[in-house]
Amino acid sequence: MVPLVVTAVAHLAIWLVYLPFHTNIQVLFDNPDSRNIETNTSRILLLTAHPDDECFFFAPTILALGKDPTRPEIYSLTLSTGNAEGLGETRKGELSRSLDLMGIDRNKRWVIDHPMLQDNMSLQWDASVIAAVIAPYVVKNNITTILTFDTRGISSHPNHYSLPYGAWCLVDTLRSTAPESVPRVFSLVTVPTLQKYTGALSSLVIRLNGALEWALAHLTQVNTNRRVIFTSGFSEYFAAVRAILQHKSQLVWFRHLYMAFSSYMWVNEWVEIELDTMLKTQ
Repeated sequence: MVPLVVTAVAHLAIWLVYLPFHTNIQVLFDNPDSRNIETNTSRILLLTAHPDDECFFFAPTILALGKDPTRPEIYSLTLSTGNAEGLGETRKGELSRSLDLMGIDRNKRWVIDHPMLQDNMSLQWDASVIAAVIAPYVVKNNITTILTFDTRGISSHPNHYSLPYGAWCLVDTLRSTAPESVPRVFSLVTVPTLQKYTGALSSLVIRLNGALEWALAHLTQVNTNRRVIFTSGFSEYFAAVRAILQHKSQLVWFRHLYMAFSSYMWVNEWVEIELDTMLKTQ
């Protein structure tokens, strides 16, 4: 009897992880300040620091949005070429191939090489510089939502955790200068270290939690959960691996372990950045 139960549970777990699962995606699209009224299309900007951030950390989100039936427009803005070791041009080419595989149009992605936004493990970028650099892309393309790192930066890289401050600085400026162009900003949640390396298990756990939260909201008719969660299935996971393999210059041994065990290959959890949050972390 016990082996049968174990086998059944194992098959259920495999089935649960096989297909992607998402919650509260519509939260990303609900922007009362959007002026893209004619097409009613959400325009989402992925704001990253370096080539390879897009696939190491954000793949579940990019791949899910690319298949979303509402067809949001996805843009990518990378604020450095990753030139810390003199490989900037090489890494730009690798990023281009990765984004090709992840489905972001070539006319909707850009790489910046600004003297004050250089790849540096010991440098936190200036928020006002970030805001000034990204402003033209946000305003010209009528971006409704910015997705970026949180104030812990997933890997504690100072370039990473500079980005939410820069995005919020831009929002604060636009509210007074161009209120019709103000996007919402969401940050990717940095999970505890142990959870960060649970691989596919993280996807199973988040799915079970999501099912329980859905059931509770359905029974009580009250949904207070504003988290947005994307999880990958097997197909999306291997798509992310193919994208990572384009970054040949970065494939040292521990990044192969990352592909095998990182929860960010399977799960992205997003929360909206609010003013109080930014003030508490400054």
